[in-house]
Amino acid sequence: MNKADLVTAIETRLGGRKAATDAVDAVLDVIIREVARGNKVTITGFGTFEKVTRAARTGRNPRTGETVPIKKSAVPKFKPGTGFKAVVAKPSSLPKTGNAAGRAAAGTAGTAAPAKKAAAKKTATKAAAKKTATKAAATKTAAKKAPAKKTTDAATKTAAKKTTRAAKK
Repeated sequence: MNKADLVTAIETRLGGRKAATDAVDAVLDVIIREVARGNKVTITGFGTFEKVTRAARTGRNPRTGETVPIKKSAVPKFKPGTGFKAVVAKPSSLPKTGNAAGRAAAGTAGTAAPAKKAAAKKTATKAAAKKTATKAAATKTAAKKAPAKKTTDAATKTAAKKTTRAAKK
């Protein structure tokens, strides 16, 4: 698939060739500009684009066998996301309709890939476990820092009686 094929595939979703071409061009332009600046572009469920600097090194000319110095360079790098990897590894998990990655379009709720649901459930479970562990640690820390009560119930009652007597006078 090339850029023209991509525009044609998106054309039906956006309602026209002009809108699809503008959308594809805009997305690619933003990604290229951000990566060129050295920023990382992360698209959840799809992957991450980033700029990587390669160090200067010595290479070898394959024809002559002579060593050749290679200057340092900056190149783009793409790392696919877990959702993308899962769909490529098991294409049968791809939904028949709706979006393959990312948020579902309006009216297509419930068409997410099973791999994404499992990943979301696993993440939610990890988050709940982490939250519980954090609360437990906070409780222990608070218990250690809190000073022991110096007053007893009897002392509190006595102080309350004195306050009541003073108020009556």
